[in-house]
Amino acid sequence: METIDGVWIMKGCKRTDRHCLHSPEDLLDLILKTGFLPLFSNDIPGFSVEEHTPAGDWWTDSAKDPWAWRQVLAPNEQVAYGKFFDKKAGFVSKEWFPCFANYRRDGYDYEGLYEDGKMTGRCKRILDVLELNENAEGIGLLTCDIRKRAALEKGFEGAVTDLQMKTFLLMSDFRQKRNRHGEEYGWHVAELMTPETKWGYDTVNSCAEKPTESWRRICEQIRRHYPAASEKAVQRMLGIRK
Repeated sequence: METIDGVWIMKGCKRTDRHCLHSPEDLLDLILKTGFLPLFSNDIPGFSVEEHTPAGDWWTDSAKDPWAWRQVLAPNEQVAYGKFFDKKAGFVSKEWFPCFANYRRDGYDYEGLYEDGKMTGRCKRILDVLELNENAEGIGLLTCDIRKRAALEKGFEGAVTDLQMKTFLLMSDFRQKRNRHGEEYGWHVAELMTPETKWGYDTVNSCAEKPTESWRRICEQIRRHYPAASEKAVQRMLGIRK
């Protein structure tokens, strides 16, 4: 997606293209194949859901709408969905998430990050709301409920994005709010939880290699499927600043 004269332009494909995705099942297959897949286009040509789907299908609230597919796949046990790519949304497969988290966390748990001044107080308050135990396992809550319980007005969205970029949070589902009678209403809102809550501590923290080795393998995996991607392009897409 790019903005021209204030207008969003989608980089979609034709429905007849052989790489065109037609369903959430097609999208899941591609995520599992590549390991990583941003939602929108970036510096790596073809490396997005956007470029594998017709532009006219987006935000149509139909079975062909890729924006709706993210709601279908967010709870899927085989993938994680969140703002993992330069503060923008996308998918990481369960197979690759331990490697991805190992690189992003750089040997830290969330308490260590906070103690070393590398995590803000806002981020810590959000994680505290999710009632994490010693294994960073807790509960899933809608973003609106987390904001209320953490008593955060300013900086909430930025803190949530930061925690996703650090792989301490993911969007585990999309649900409607409920009124005092228990009735659902309004737009679907993201539910957040830790990866450890979704998959368990041992799974998420199963990568024993050095973070630099994880980075090397991530680059190799992306460039295996997208050979034209330079290391700098991968760095930009992942939001790495060196």
